[in-house]
Amino acid sequence: MIWSFIKIAIFLVLVAAITYGATLLSDSGEGIIIQGLGYELNLQPLQAVILAVLLFLAIWLVIRVVGFIMAFLRFLNGDETAISRYFDRNRERKGYEALSEGMMALASGEGKVAMAKAAKAEKYLGRPQLTNLLTAQAAEMTGDTRKAAAVYKKLLAHDRSRFVGVRGLMKQKLAEGDTETALKLAEKAFSMKPKHVETQDTLLKLQAGVGDWKGAREVLSAKASQGQLPKEVHRRRDAVLALQEAKGILDETASVEAREAAIAANKASPDLIPAAAMAARGYIANGKGKNAARVLEKAWGAQPHPDLASAYAEIVPDEAPAARLKRFAGLIKQAPDAEESRLLQAELLIATEDFPAARRALGDLVSTAPTVRALTIMAAVERGEGADDTVVRGWLTRALTAPRGKQWVCDTCQSVHEDWAPVCSTCGGFDTLSWRDAPHSASTTLPHGAEMLPLIVGKPSKADVDAQDDNVEDAQEVEDAEVLPMDDAVEAARQTR
Repeated sequence: MIWSFIKIAIFLVLVAAITYGATLLSDSGEGIIIQGLGYELNLQPLQAVILAVLLFLAIWLVIRVVGFIMAFLRFLNGDETAISRYFDRNRERKGYEALSEGMMALASGEGKVAMAKAAKAEKYLGRPQLTNLLTAQAAEMTGDTRKAAAVYKKLLAHDRSRFVGVRGLMKQKLAEGDTETALKLAEKAFSMKPKHVETQDTLLKLQAGVGDWKGAREVLSAKASQGQLPKEVHRRRDAVLALQEAKGILDETASVEAREAAIAANKASPDLIPAAAMAARGYIANGKGKNAARVLEKAWGAQPHPDLASAYAEIVPDEAPAARLKRFAGLIKQAPDAEESRLLQAELLIATEDFPAARRALGDLVSTAPTVRALTIMAAVERGEGADDTVVRGWLTRALTAPRGKQWVCDTCQSVHEDWAPVCSTCGGFDTLSWRDAPHSASTTLPHGAEMLPLIVGKPSKADVDAQDDNVEDAQEVEDAEVLPMDDAVEAARQTR
């Protein structure tokens, strides 16, 4: 850019100097006298200008002739390409000019101009490995995907441009939604250039999408070994992938390998809730209840979750409610003030029919965090203490429209998931689900609601339902719900633990 400006400036200065000199000669009325070798030549201003132009052309012609003679002499000396190179220099200059102009047009968003310049560059240069890429990108810009694909396939024929061709075809298949073909092309591109960051990320996303967890772990290890991921991030993501790989092994009934993989995933990332639950179940299957309790208590201290409580109950599946309440004290004390701990404590106390203590454990959650679960527990407490059916149904009616509480929510797109997954099914984000309160606009079923509800009260009468002033339609849903008598409800709550 600067060099072009300098050349233009020099040209303007020369034109101005020549114009100024011609003006001086014209105004003086005198000509130019040239003397030499006993001769004298008197030229008028116009004649002097014509002579200067002719002299310039003669010098240029002499230079060209001398250059051709030198090329001819090299040809006679055995250089068979000397003459062809002499004539090709001008073509190369024009070709590279067209190529640079095409690249500028492509950068400026002028797809048709870029294609025209690419064709011109190919005509002069005859080097498709340079011009084909420009042609393909220009064709994509103009929407001609067929031509772009054909050019990318041409790039596959040359070693130096093969990666570019594979990558171009991969991106086209991704745009078309053909993830199966895109995955194969991504694997090929990764084998050619394993350090290419974009290819690594694309391949990792595609492998996670199809459940190729083993392959995804290999790519993730490659990223970590090349210093593209911090150690903590790699450890966490590798644990996520190891957990999914363990689930796959479990599906194939190879439970021993699955347990070992789950335990390894938990050791790599102890705060990963699904890994902790699966690792604990692996220890339970091996008869190592203390190890399972230690894993779950550590995870509970980092993030209390119903899945951890369910796994903790499986350590001793058949135990009395009082014994379970005592044993669960070791879990709850890891995070005694957490909302999940208070809800769990209330549920366990309800199972022992200590309803006043359950009310105290619940505390002010019905006002500070009135979720479906908290309000339902409160309804169970009221029923256990002998409150009127109208009071109990009032709590249940509030529960119908209450927030769902903490759920698996994607940090990227805010979509709610019923169960944890390594990849968000909405936006495709990897390891983006966190256990937290869902957005107010989210609507989904309560995770593990069937297992975690402590009590469902007796069936209300039709007359009582019609007497509800708050919400007749919601009260009708309460009437239609499946209910249990008091004794059966307590027993059901005990069995869920």
